[in-house]
Amino acid sequence: MTKYTVRPIDAAALEALRVTDDAGRPCVPYTATSDDAGSPLRCCLRPITPGERIALVAYAPLRRWAAATGALPGAYDEQGPVFIHAERCAGYTPAAGYPFDRPGALRTVRRYDARGRIAGGRLLEVPADGPAAFDAAFDEAFADPAVVLLHVRALEYGCFQFEVPRPA
Repeated sequence: MTKYTVRPIDAAALEALRVTDDAGRPCVPYTATSDDAGSPLRCCLRPITPGERIALVAYAPLRRWAAATGALPGAYDEQGPVFIHAERCAGYTPAAGYPFDRPGALRTVRRYDARGRIAGGRLLEVPADGPAAFDAAFDEAFADPAVVLLHVRALEYGCFQFEVPRPA
């Protein structure tokens, strides 16, 4: 089991994104092909399977967190592309490891403070024991008492994978 809580895009944000994305564009669902297979779905944190109805939308994860917490991230409020199911899905079910922890994958662990500003980051090349490596990277990040939120991103494309809140 994983040591930290992983959060996908929350249900309310997903419902909004399925209408209009965070760039103000309408959601345009389509049927996934073999070209999409394996790409990460941020609603349920699993890979896409050909034949599923999906959408590629612009998502601003820090903006939504800031709205809920009163933070003012300023220029750190960025948006990027993410895949989601076109319709409501079962959501994320925690597993033995972290989502998208394929050995050799390059991830960044971006740290944010309570104001919503970047408070550092770390490159992580996922080893064979991905859960232990993520736990160590998260331990390191939360050793700084100013860090309240982590975003895990794919290095190759810079896109948001999932977030990890500071443990209570």
